[in-house]
Amino acid sequence: MLLQVETRAGPHGDPEPISFTLGSQHITVLDLIDRWIAADHSYYKIAASDGDTYILRFDPAAQQWQLTLFQSSRHGA
Repeated sequence: MLLQVETRAGPHGDPEPISFTLGSQHITVLDLIDRWIAADHSYYKIAASDGDTYILRFDPAAQQWQLTLFQSSRHGA
């Protein structure tokens, strides 16, 4: 699922998510839990303002963000 993500420059100048829009819901990143770089993408595991956990993937070549994992705090998933 493609996302609209607001970013700031990370420690090495790479984009770091600070908020994103999921459907009609605006979600703020409260904590960047983890990040890792793969060959073609960067991944960010975040704790969000809705209480849930997400993994967002950034494709620097296409300049696109995708939702790759969602974990609900309400359902213990």
